[in-house]
Amino acid sequence: MKTPILPPDSAKPIAPYTPAILSNGTLYLSGQIALDGKGELHTGDIATETRQVMENLGNLLKAADMGYEHLVKITILLSDMSLYAAVNEVYGSYFGDVPPAREAYAVKGLPRGVNVEISGIAVKG
Repeated sequence: MKTPILPPDSAKPIAPYTPAILSNGTLYLSGQIALDGKGELHTGDIATETRQVMENLGNLLKAADMGYEHLVKITILLSDMSLYAAVNEVYGSYFGDVPPAREAYAVKGLPRGVNVEISGIAVKG
């Protein structure tokens, strides 16, 4: 069984997907960009953009009664690897001693011309 996670104050999907799916205690988080619940992009600088992405993930986690500590796997997509250090600085501030497993890739393009997109998997229990 799968349960869609659609918090009312989160960004609405810009394509045919569900922002998060809860199935058997595992939360699958679709890639999040810096689009807020009002439909505004926050792309002034990479730190601001990354912070909004992480807050979007946090909203989905909270709606599933989870937190950042439940994340076990993350995928980060970047428009350019030169952004890697700046993204890591913001990203790392959301985790304690045991951050999730992850990978980071530079890709040719991201939705809405953003610089970072992050998806993940969280497990409760």
